[in-house]
Amino acid sequence: MADNKNRRSRQDAGLLQRNPENPGQSKAAQQDTIDLVELFYRLLDSWKLLLIAMAVCILALLGFKAVKRDKPMYQASSTIYVIGTDTTLSLADLQISSSMMNDYLKVFDIWEVHDMVRRNLDLKYNYKQLRESVTVVNPASTRMLDITVSSESPEEAADMANEYAVVVSNYIADTMKTDKPSIMSVALVPTNPYNIHNTRDLIMAAVVGLLIGAAIVTVQMMTDDKIKTAEDIMRYTGLSNLAIIPVEETLAGHSIKPQHAGKGRLKS
Repeated sequence: MADNKNRRSRQDAGLLQRNPENPGQSKAAQQDTIDLVELFYRLLDSWKLLLIAMAVCILALLGFKAVKRDKPMYQASSTIYVIGTDTTLSLADLQISSSMMNDYLKVFDIWEVHDMVRRNLDLKYNYKQLRESVTVVNPASTRMLDITVSSESPEEAADMANEYAVVVSNYIADTMKTDKPSIMSVALVPTNPYNIHNTRDLIMAAVVGLLIGAAIVTVQMMTDDKIKTAEDIMRYTGLSNLAIIPVEETLAGHSIKPQHAGKGRLKS
């Protein structure tokens, strides 16, 4: 009995030497670290799950678009130069014109301007609708105004952008007693709606589905507490495997053998 106890003590000491860091470390603690290589192969093995997740997200996007039914909107832009070409400009003139850019932007809030555009084009919109459809931007360090109009009709968007450029130029010259602004660029009829991005939305839906599927696979891997291979025993316990005994069972007179050599009843 004393010899057996001494032999077991020596074996335990040998095991501690083979795993000096933490021989009693649990598998739950080991799961805090993700094996990226194992995760990669798990993702490859779970390609069907990833495809299903991507398909579900794409179908959800298509269903949402079918219910929402966004109307295609078009944008057209024209540009005016707020200093005319009739006079020779001095540095003082340029400085004054730059300081008056806010005044020129304010012109687009005046109802008379929108009313003239409405009457000239025979539009059915009220002042609020017209004001919301127009966006005016003064690019930094310039004396230009970019006039952008949004509409459900591409032809109407171009016509309104050009008409606003003409009406505002005349209005500034008549009411502010300054040189008439020049039209630098006319609006062209847009060909594509600016608010419909089917290709981009489908790609984003596929990427979201892929990430969801990858998250599911990652959670499954981290919560899987089954020991399947000899490497699992060494990883989670620090014990070396002395032998691997294949499992062979008999069911209804038929012999069932493991399909993989690595799977079996492990002895340590």
